[in-house]
Amino acid sequence: MSVATSSQSANTYLRTRVMTASREELRLLLLEGAIKFVSQAKEGLLARNFEQVFTGTDNARNIIVELITSVQSAPNPELAEKVRSLYTFFYVRLTEASFEKSVEKFDEVIGLLEYERETWVLLMEKVASDKPVSPAETEEAPRGPLSIEG
Repeated sequence: MSVATSSQSANTYLRTRVMTASREELRLLLLEGAIKFVSQAKEGLLARNFEQVFTGTDNARNIIVELITSVQSAPNPELAEKVRSLYTFFYVRLTEASFEKSVEKFDEVIGLLEYERETWVLLMEKVASDKPVSPAETEEAPRGPLSIEG
């Protein structure tokens, strides 16, 4: 498989994943993307590849702006404002890391984003475990050998 075909397959997979994701899963994908791009920027800095630093930083900042703008004020405007402030801090710190060529600040942003991602995953798991189970979900599947022939 060529690199172009592999890249096309990855883009198709990602597009499908995004189009079928819940709002919660989309936020998780954004956090994972931000971590990936900040890590790329840091790697570029370490390799003295300043184009990679710029591209990684720019992509991560775009994602962080999306995170900021997608926070909904209802039902808790005070909490929403705190979350927006946190993401704004990430944005500012990332910009500083890029301008100052600071590995430490890139590491700080990566650590904060990873913590945010872990917290989001825990919240998603908590919400999923608190959902009432429908009768169809409680029925056990028939047991026995699996067959693709029917």
